Amino acid sequence: MIKKHILFIGLFTVALFSYGQSSSQAKALLDEVYNKVKSYDNIYIDFTSTLENSEANLKQETHGNVSLSGEKYFLNYFGAQQLYDGNKVYTVVPENEEVTIEDVDQDADNVSPSKMLTFYKTGHNYAWDILQNVGGRKIQYVKLTPIDSNTEIKSVLLGVDTQTKHIYKLIQTGNNGTKTTITVNSFKTNQPFSSTLFTFDEKKYEDKGYYITRN
Repeated sequence: MIKKHILFIGLFTVALFSYGQSSSQAKALLDEVYNKVKSYDNIYIDFTSTLENSEANLKQETHGNVSLSGEKYFLNYFGAQQLYDGNKVYTVVPENEEVTIEDVDQDADNVSPSKMLTFYKTGHNYAWDILQNVGGRKIQYVKLTPIDSNTEIKSVLLGVDTQTKHIYKLIQTGNNGTKTTITVNSFKTNQPFSSTLFTFDEKKYEDKGYYITRN
């Protein structure tokens, strides 16, 4: 089943700064990432996602991709598609021949594709984490910890390519021990997207006999 909200980036080494220095340095790096990405007309990301929970003996890996333009996105994940047209979220599950249409839950804990570059701006403490060498690329990790103790998320690690200022990996750890890791395999910008990519064609699915639910 498709996840309605997803994240991106994370990994290891040790911070040598005091918390105050670490916090400001971490946020400054994320602001660099945000400003760099906001300069693009659109983004296409191909990624690998791993879901793990050792207590539940769970390990699940899948591939996906997401196209983003402003707040709008089109996501392929777990054999399903999800589209956000700036107004509503449309989730299409071909295996079940069903479509769910719903308003966006602005209070959701998890990070949707369109929020992945802005969710860190409020509600988190920041810490400078490890620097990792990945195939000659320097990946700097920043740890985000929610200020709200009632959230389902324990922490989020974001790994940033220090040269390109692009997101490389995200690791979200839940309070229930579930760890979601998303690794970016390909990051492309300013792509020739179709003019209808972020438009949902309800009639197409009605003609196919899909069951359509509105929440």
